[in-house]
Amino acid sequence: MSEQHAIDAVLAGDQAAWDVLVNRFSGPLWSAVRAYDLSAADAADAVQGAWLRLVESLHTIRDPDRIGPWLFTTAKREASLLSRRNRGERLIADPAGTEHSHSDPALAGHVHPDPAMAVLTADEGRRLWLAVEEMHEPCRSLFRLMATAPDAGVHQLAGRLGMPSGSYGPTRGRCLNRLRTVLTAQEATP
Repeated sequence: MSEQHAIDAVLAGDQAAWDVLVNRFSGPLWSAVRAYDLSAADAADAVQGAWLRLVESLHTIRDPDRIGPWLFTTAKREASLLSRRNRGERLIADPAGTEHSHSDPALAGHVHPDPAMAVLTADEGRRLWLAVEEMHEPCRSLFRLMATAPDAGVHQLAGRLGMPSGSYGPTRGRCLNRLRTVLTAQEATP
């Protein structure tokens, strides 16, 4: 299946076509992020972040043959950001990331978001924050702090939460797993 055919099929809602893309590119993405010496959870977040960026940009693809290199570069950027955060470095907005979606010949930036997508995104955000509000501490405070200070380093976040820096990553991982479980259970119920 060619990349163009796969993208057309994915846009038409074909899960098998999406599976073909994932199977084709997952190996190289995992290889790219492993070079950053991330924990298993952070490596998974980096790979998932690359796939999420593709989903967000799928309808703007101009050159489907460039998806592989674009995903590889995006996964490396995600891994680099996570690695820098884990070292406690203060991060600023990634000007290359902003420029990336507009300058990459494979993907065209979109100026006006799709109104239907905006509604779905807002609904997902509402459900996410309702789930966070139902969680116990320290998860509830951790998620609030992550949302309000996304560029803060691990040491800063741990200090604000009153925990040792070495406890922040494992606590974050447990909280994310709990949140995934809650959201998955919500999706399973009609």
